Amino acid sequence: MHDTTMTEPATPAVAERTAATFDVATIMGALYGDGITALKGAFSREWAAAMREDIELLFAEALSRPGGAVGRGPKRYYVEIHPERLRGFADLVSHPWVIAVCEAVLGPEYRIVEIGFDVPGPGAQNQPWHRDFPAPTETLIGRRLNSLAFNLTGVDVYEDMGPFEIAPGTQWDAPDGFEHGMFPPKFLYPRYEARAQRKMPKMGDISVRSALTIHRGTANHSDKSRPVLVLGADAPDAHNAERHDMQMTAAYHASLPDQVRRHLTCRIVERLEPIVQGHTIEGLVMGEA
Repeated sequence: MHDTTMTEPATPAVAERTAATFDVATIMGALYGDGITALKGAFSREWAAAMREDIELLFAEALSRPGGAVGRGPKRYYVEIHPERLRGFADLVSHPWVIAVCEAVLGPEYRIVEIGFDVPGPGAQNQPWHRDFPAPTETLIGRRLNSLAFNLTGVDVYEDMGPFEIAPGTQWDAPDGFEHGMFPPKFLYPRYEARAQRKMPKMGDISVRSALTIHRGTANHSDKSRPVLVLGADAPDAHNAERHDMQMTAAYHASLPDQVRRHLTCRIVERLEPIVQGHTIEGLVMGEA
């Protein structure tokens, strides 16, 4: 099934809107219902092209050092990065829609805890259906989402490029028999396949989802990589920052607007330290890239 999830158009111009102009009920309805929503044309294609350039440079650097990239299945990698190495970081975390979504779902004291990217290359295979981490008690018992993952594509995505696939509404599924709390048993696959939506965003689009909604990357049959930026945000009672190592130099941290700084969970360092990737997911069951 192709993408039928509700998306909010970026008109009137996002630059002329504030977080308060986006409807809280619409945002919460999408994320508590389907578990995913999007804003088309949130950024210019030029902004997205610069993001892709930064990803390509950082990916080459990561592959050149031990522990710089983590395998998430054959021909598929994840790299956590330093925010200041991404030219558009401040634009992203201060975007009015990003702020509106975080405040609506995570509350006014939300935290930015992760910035990185996935690169499914040519030859990447179907991933197993999965969550990005085990569902917390706040979701299983309290029926509340306390984390979100934003995604921005670095390329226009087409059917043969291994599009992201998601099974709407499954963020609420009990993890009975889930390996490592993340990988459902294969007898449940027909349930996900019946619900599956493939996402084919264009450069400049942004989406947000609960990382608990069951999803997978599909096989990349093209000769192109499909890089995608990942921004992670938590409510104050979530603990995903423990899986990451977001660092900033004091000078860069001081250069950011107050509205951005107050929502960051990061280490202030004298000099940026290489990040050894530690948050493996698919490698647990698929092997390294």
